[in-house]
Amino acid sequence: MKEVCIMLLLSIRPPLADHKPKQLTMKLIRVLLLTLTAVTFATSNLSAETPAKPGAAEVNTVCPISGKPVDPKITTSYEERTYAFADEACKTKWVAAREGSLYHKLGGWKAIDAAVDAFYIKVLADKRVNHFFEDISMPKQHRKQKEFLSAALGGPIPWTGKDMRKAHDGMGLTEEHFNAIAENLIATLKDLKVSQELIDQVIAVVATTKDDVLGRPKKASK
Repeated sequence: MKEVCIMLLLSIRPPLADHKPKQLTMKLIRVLLLTLTAVTFATSNLSAETPAKPGAAEVNTVCPISGKPVDPKITTSYEERTYAFADEACKTKWVAAREGSLYHKLGGWKAIDAAVDAFYIKVLADKRVNHFFEDISMPKQHRKQKEFLSAALGGPIPWTGKDMRKAHDGMGLTEEHFNAIAENLIATLKDLKVSQELIDQVIAVVATTKDDVLGRPKKASK
């Protein structure tokens, strides 16, 4: 199944005048239906699968910093979830990492949740890239995107899905597709009144996935 994550990163859309009236009408109807579907997803439960929200769950038994067994007495809460650590030093390091993360500066899970739902409304209305989503489950796509973006921006739960190269392999993506997605992401963040400084930081993170998303050869490490 096709999966297009937020990491595809400005081309100019072809003018509507280039389309015949009948073709244009059908395209507009299709875009309207896709947009209405996206709005429905944004205001309902996204999937019968495990929800993306990092809410209440069993407390971890392995320290996320040291990899050692946790001391159940050393814990902290973050976004309605309890995390345990091997010692106080690990707890302090983890808390500092969360508070200094781009994820936290953007507003945490609530901000990611709102941004992804708004983002896909724009993407599904964009004829440059909306055809990539014709055969996929949008509730699942919303969930996966929220999980990936949260992890990529420094959220507390690591990404356990496919890496970007495998997720986009064989899709025929081009620089124009990547730029179109980036343009929609930027527009979404601006609509949500995110500062330009933070938008630049988000795009910088997205840009690191470009070679993998487009299937380009990996650059030799220096």
